[in-house]
Amino acid sequence: MGIQLSKGERFDLFPANPNLQKVSFALGWQINETKDNFDIDASVFMLGAEGKIPHERYFVFYNNLRSLDDSVHHLGNHQTGKNPGDKETINVDLHKISPEIQEIIFVVTIHEAQAKNQNFSQIHNAFIRLDNSETHSELACYNLQEHFSGETAVEFGRLYKKNGKWRFQAVGQGYNAGLKSFVDKYYVEIKQEDNQPETNLNNSDVDIPDLAINELAATQLKISEVEIPELKIPELAITELATPKVSNKSQKAIDLEKKLEEKAPHIFNLVKKADISLQKANLTNHDAKVALCLDISVSMSALYSAGKIQRLAEKILALGCRFDDNAAIDIFLFGINSYYAGEMTIENFPNFIHHILKRYPLEGGTYYGRVMQEIRNFYFPDSRDGSRYAPISADKPVYVMFVTDGATTDESATKQQLQWSSYEPLFWQFMAIGKSQKDVKRKGVGGWFSRATASDFSFLEQLDEMGDRHLDNADFFSVEDPESIADEELYDLLTTEYPNWVKSARLKNLLLYS
Repeated sequence: MGIQLSKGERFDLFPANPNLQKVSFALGWQINETKDNFDIDASVFMLGAEGKIPHERYFVFYNNLRSLDDSVHHLGNHQTGKNPGDKETINVDLHKISPEIQEIIFVVTIHEAQAKNQNFSQIHNAFIRLDNSETHSELACYNLQEHFSGETAVEFGRLYKKNGKWRFQAVGQGYNAGLKSFVDKYYVEIKQEDNQPETNLNNSDVDIPDLAINELAATQLKISEVEIPELKIPELAITELATPKVSNKSQKAIDLEKKLEEKAPHIFNLVKKADISLQKANLTNHDAKVALCLDISVSMSALYSAGKIQRLAEKILALGCRFDDNAAIDIFLFGINSYYAGEMTIENFPNFIHHILKRYPLEGGTYYGRVMQEIRNFYFPDSRDGSRYAPISADKPVYVMFVTDGATTDESATKQQLQWSSYEPLFWQFMAIGKSQKDVKRKGVGGWFSRATASDFSFLEQLDEMGDRHLDNADFFSVEDPESIADEELYDLLTTEYPNWVKSARLKNLLLYS
């Protein structure tokens, strides 16, 4: 038996199966005792980076059983699964999936549900099971426990790419408009370049009377006989046309670069390194507010004393200079309590961290949830108690760099804050400092000692994979030492998942299109 998933949970296909190539998805359900005849179908939507199918043949269903890239094969309504309860089976060859496909959605719909007055309240024991097609072993299974009422379509689960690897998420989301719910959401009609009907007529096929030809010829104007008046253009207009226009943002960016080069050449050099990663992530002209959230528990003492947190803050300030024309980042601190420590700018960045530690000494505890609520209240003060159950939108997102070296005392509150903030245009980039237990590979006594002295970042990994969110709004990585990686590598890590979150946030109306 494979891993049993609950709604929202995720499963990484590859750690236990590094050579995995072919998988199958078995979908099943049982219909409550009724005289009605149900016609239930499974379908697949293969989505590109924009959350839409890039070609109509990436919609795989009973009338199109193979995807355009031949990676997905729907076996139809035949009950060919390995278990008796399998209703429909969909085979997926992971190696054949086109690079343009980033997500694969598995849905089940009731055909003509409204006409027959049918819905998913009349269906039970629904499931989606992921099998290794080559070994015929079960990898994971999601038994839908939701109590549906008027829903006529359900998204059972999805495959999605993360860091170049495929993962599966149990979804269990119901919809009321049947298959149309997904067609409207994921399908965009591709316009043809030329909508005019093609004809095979040649000039010789058209019989034009001689009289008509003569009349047409008689009405032609001779260009040489038409006197065109000289057009005088004022010199000022000529100068304006010859001078390329610079947008307000572009002009601010130019002015900022000059200021950085003169007043903060060190930050200027970091900005240039950040530019490379931003260009790769297609974030060159991206606008965002940037916040740096720092752990001030006593265990961080050595990192502060060595100046490593100051230098890390300067690297985040460089990112802020690119995301925000104000060239400033907001600093938040957390230990037992949480604090807003003010703005770090290109004017006050030297020794900034040293100065704020005089005002906020290190504390003997760690509470993520308290500072997460402080940050959310700072940027979105309309919900003072912290709860959020519906999305809000803004024209500029908030990017939070969250730095810690250990576990939190308030795990439940932290999860709640992350879930609530998924309805806000706010992205959490968690970075843990220290040797991770996952990275310790040594055996024997030495290995046991290394694992015992390593940090446990399992909770932060759970946050990265946590379900029951409006949108996946967090990423996590760990480094043993913040200065053990090159600046360019750090900026790559900081922009790994954020670009995809920005796209998803726009699709879900958290971010307004500018």
